[in-house]
Amino acid sequence: MTGFLELDSLEKRFGDLPVTRGVSLTAQKGEIVALLGPSGSGKTTILRLTAGFESLDAGRIVVEGEDVTGLAPERRRFGMVFQHYALFPHMTAGENVAFGLESQGAPRDMIAKRVAEMLAATGLSGLEKRKVTQLSGGQQQRVALARALAPSPRVLLLDEPLSNLDPSLREKTRRELKRFIGRIGITTLFVTHEQEEAFALGDRVALLNAGRLEQIGTPEDLYERPATRFVATFIGRSSVLPAYWRKPEARIVGGPAWTAVEGAPVPDGAEADLVVRPEGLAFAGTSAAGALEGTISERRFAGLAAYFGVATAAGEIEVLAPAAAHREGDRVAVVPSAAGPAPRVFPRSA
Repeated sequence: MTGFLELDSLEKRFGDLPVTRGVSLTAQKGEIVALLGPSGSGKTTILRLTAGFESLDAGRIVVEGEDVTGLAPERRRFGMVFQHYALFPHMTAGENVAFGLESQGAPRDMIAKRVAEMLAATGLSGLEKRKVTQLSGGQQQRVALARALAPSPRVLLLDEPLSNLDPSLREKTRRELKRFIGRIGITTLFVTHEQEEAFALGDRVALLNAGRLEQIGTPEDLYERPATRFVATFIGRSSVLPAYWRKPEARIVGGPAWTAVEGAPVPDGAEADLVVRPEGLAFAGTSAAGALEGTISERRFAGLAAYFGVATAAGEIEVLAPAAAHREGDRVAVVPSAAGPAPRVFPRSA
């Protein structure tokens, strides 16, 4: 495992509760890695371990070949933007940005120059004398980012950086943040529980579950080639059907056999979970080979297309099709679509 930043077998417990379980990942210089997962998956703990705000029970943190595991946060040269920004409300924007540099004893003229550079880079020139309480949420987020970057850190750590912004502002700020990080080329880890945000900002996404790393890869990797059932069902939309696996076919319980891709090893003849994407299914005639019959139970309009819930004997599935294709109550037949992602089979979950 080599990279600009290396997290090696991170273990952390709070009392008897394991929070991270041997998490290992790397980030290359200038790469943005998103830590994604449900609440309690260990995302923020990993960020705090990396920053040095929590101590490891086992494992190592290495940056530029230097083991920083035992170093205090200020000696790691990492910049961190907290979820609630942690700005000093009695200070101006400029004073907040200058704070870290002043703590390091930097010369006054250098501080003034660096503060001006960071405020300009984040689009805040002219606001240096404005109290942070007089700034909008998006402006406060940029002050926090400028403050984290002012001391020229080696790594940038972001904890839910957009969670405090209104939905109307979030997308615009997300694009600006992506461009800004790319322009300065700093290695970045950021925590989010929103898949759209992880996919939009992250060069790669590390998906966590109950303290374990389920998979790390590009957004395309996680969506199109999920390594586990959890990844397949957490990322994007999907339906799960009970089946029996006889490679290369999964016979749906009470239904037809569909050709599938093995997402994780399943013994031949064993019970399995068949995971299908809405765009990987299509409506067909009832006489079509491999047709699974059911009734439209729900229709969710999405512009030219709609998501159709279909109640079948094997369970509920979701099909993405032209919005005018069917109405609730229609009897339909569903088959895998040659144009969409193939069904994937995983070991049967408990």
